[in-house]
Amino acid sequence: MGSQKWNHQQWGANSHHNKHCQTSPEYCAPNVSPTQQGPTQVSPTKQYVKTNISNTEVAHIHPSHTTNVNKHMTTHKHYFPHTESVVNDVQEQHVMCGKPHHPCPPCPPCPPHGMHRRF
Repeated sequence: MGSQKWNHQQWGANSHHNKHCQTSPEYCAPNVSPTQQGPTQVSPTKQYVKTNISNTEVAHIHPSHTTNVNKHMTTHKHYFPHTESVVNDVQEQHVMCGKPHHPCPPCPPCPPHGMHRRF
C-alpha cells in the first residue's frame, strides 16, 4: 500500500460506515535514512570469445610431364615365289632284234681307206 492519506471527506461526513468502523490511519511522509554502502557483489565473469583469423596460402606444386613416343614400324614381308617347269626328255633307242635279211649275197669287204679297187 502506498502512502495515501485518508481524510474524512472521502467517506462522507455523515456516513453510517464511519460511526461503526475505525478510521484509517494517516500516513506521514517517510523518514529516509542516508544510503549505506553494502558489500560489493561480484558476479562470475561472463566469457566472450573473439576469434581473429589469419590466412596463409602455401603453394603446392605437383609438376607432371608427358613424353610422346612416335614409333614407326616397318614390316618386312618375305615372299618366296617358286616356279616349276617340265622338260619332256625323249630318248630313243634302237634295238636290233636279229639281222636284216639280205636277198643278195654279201659283198666282199671294202678295201682299207685310201685303196680303191678297180674293175
